[in-house]
Amino acid sequence: MPGLEVKLSDTGEILVRGENVAPGYWKNSSVASVLDPDGWFHTGDLGERDEAGNLYFKGRQKNVIVTPAGLNIYPEDLEAELRKEPGVRDCVVVGLDRDGNAEPCAVLLLRDGANPSDIIHSANTRLADFQQMRHWIIWREPDFPRTPTHKPVLARIREVAEAELAGSQNTRGGSYAAAPSSVAAVLQRISQRSQSGAAAAQNGQDLQLSSIERVELMSALEDRYQVDLAEADFSAANSVADLENIVAKAERGESPAPSGDRPYDFTYNRWPRWWPVRVLRALAFYGLIRPALLFFGWPRITGRENLRGVKGPVLIVANHVTYMDAGFVLAGVTARLRWHTAVAMGGETLMELWHPPPGTNFFRRVLTHIQYPLVLALFHVFPLPVRSGFRKSFEFAGELVDRGWSVLIFPEGIMTRDGSMAPFRAGIGLLVTRLRIPVVPVHLDGLYELREANKHWAAPGHIRITVGAPVTFPETAQPEEITRELERRVKALTP
Repeated sequence: MPGLEVKLSDTGEILVRGENVAPGYWKNSSVASVLDPDGWFHTGDLGERDEAGNLYFKGRQKNVIVTPAGLNIYPEDLEAELRKEPGVRDCVVVGLDRDGNAEPCAVLLLRDGANPSDIIHSANTRLADFQQMRHWIIWREPDFPRTPTHKPVLARIREVAEAELAGSQNTRGGSYAAAPSSVAAVLQRISQRSQSGAAAAQNGQDLQLSSIERVELMSALEDRYQVDLAEADFSAANSVADLENIVAKAERGESPAPSGDRPYDFTYNRWPRWWPVRVLRALAFYGLIRPALLFFGWPRITGRENLRGVKGPVLIVANHVTYMDAGFVLAGVTARLRWHTAVAMGGETLMELWHPPPGTNFFRRVLTHIQYPLVLALFHVFPLPVRSGFRKSFEFAGELVDRGWSVLIFPEGIMTRDGSMAPFRAGIGLLVTRLRIPVVPVHLDGLYELREANKHWAAPGHIRITVGAPVTFPETAQPEEITRELERRVKALTP
């Protein structure tokens, strides 16, 4: 790219230099340099060039396994061969110290009935002698520990692999611990019941799960089987057999939408983060949206001082009254947060703008096709499905947070019917535990009366936006506790 220099160090590390590279980062109350004396930034990535000058990424330098002979083993190469095996659902290769030498160890998530010995043998036939995997374990949980962007936490996986191999070694170097791959095993972990309890559910008895346990179970099964599940079908499930049928349908690619609903392939767009779109969004806010809000009722904003010094990312939660709520909430927070906030919108409602229902007339169809990109551009919305799975939505929220963006969500899931706040959906607590960022409660007041009276403006100060202090939950907090506490805090902001 223009203005960017790239070269490889003597060890194969990719070095970059240019105006796009920050000279330092904040550490211990001062700026620490990230550049070497010649101005090069050491990326930590390893690469190589071919004869045509193309640059190929080989992997992270810190993850490379160096053999006693000085040869480099790139875990990504081994993982690629393992993933070719039909029995492998996911895998990670980590370097372990075995008898004073660094050796690769495969950590496997397997499909039901897969033989790890056969898988390792088959993958090794496609690898060089120095790349051979002689140690492996089967991961005992339904999924790897992951970051908000769904990347495996290698340090924790390595610790478990070390402990597993230290306590269970056989002549082939592998650990044959059984993997809890069934729906019943995931259920047992989520509900924290005894094995007999899971067996009782298997026999057709009521699952006896709380709402938050159902949300956690649905999310865990979506992660475990990499599918989207229908929430309506899932809510009606009463036994493990019901759950297994739902998962089997999803694995076969059958529509996750319940009867009467249309299936959607939810799209998570990244172009609203492009700087030209962000400039357009700022111009539209000050030139159109904010004047419209002021004309609508010149809202009174209180509590904004609670956000003084808050840079984000944060999770903003608010009660839901009208279709204009997102505009009012963004008007109530600081500019620093406003221009780096994405809005979670009902996935089915959003996608109907792009895929109008059958029978929609031509002019209405054209209008919805215009509304769809406008909504994305002006509010940076992304779909939060109501009826189908939300795994991808949570992953996208994690991606936003990793890039410094805040997220606005309306945890009730529906607009108020009588002016009172509906109970928060259990998924908000689960989202907080995954994102691990401060939560800012916001309450909107005065809009319901206008909505019911079908009025389009109000006296100045009739609409009130109250911003609460950010709250951070400890890692030990349970999703159910978080959901109820956030509901309590938003209600407490009522004037």
